Amino acid sequence: MTKRRISEYVLFFWVYAVIGWIYEVVLETFIYQWGFTNRGVLFGPWLPVYGFGATIFLLLWYRFIKDKPLKRKLLMIPVIFLLTMATATLIELVTSYLCEWIMGSWPWQTYADYAINFQARIALSPSIRFGIGGVVFLYIIQPLLDLLASKLKDKAVIIAAITIVAVLSLDLVYTIFFRN
Repeated sequence: MTKRRISEYVLFFWVYAVIGWIYEVVLETFIYQWGFTNRGVLFGPWLPVYGFGATIFLLLWYRFIKDKPLKRKLLMIPVIFLLTMATATLIELVTSYLCEWIMGSWPWQTYADYAINFQARIALSPSIRFGIGGVVFLYIIQPLLDLLASKLKDKAVIIAAITIVAVLSLDLVYTIFFRN
């Protein structure tokens, strides 16, 4: 993989982490009407779990639809839905154990309120939303990001990626050592 391609994945990771944060804040603030809170475990407006999930979707599943004829893409929607749903659910389960190990709990313990859940770590309703989100990411957002990235010069992509890694690293250090 080239430096350019790795840098693009960093950009994609960041975009999806920000989209995930926006999704969570909108869901909590306007849908559930619980009021605004920073839904992230880090200080900034990003949720790395969404960035990781979307990046894994790109690495594992995007090739099944990228540059394929429209008919094949449409036929693959149920498959992509199930694959991204299962992948995101597994990521969420692993992340809940990781968060519990590091922080003593995980942010989505409200899953106990869902009828179908496992240890309040994963639940059917969010898993279905993750599958829908995976389809939206891979069918709508990613082709747009690919188009935007193709218009950027190599140097700009690499500098942006380095900046993102630096900011996320500083945020992680701040969160671990200075945030209560």
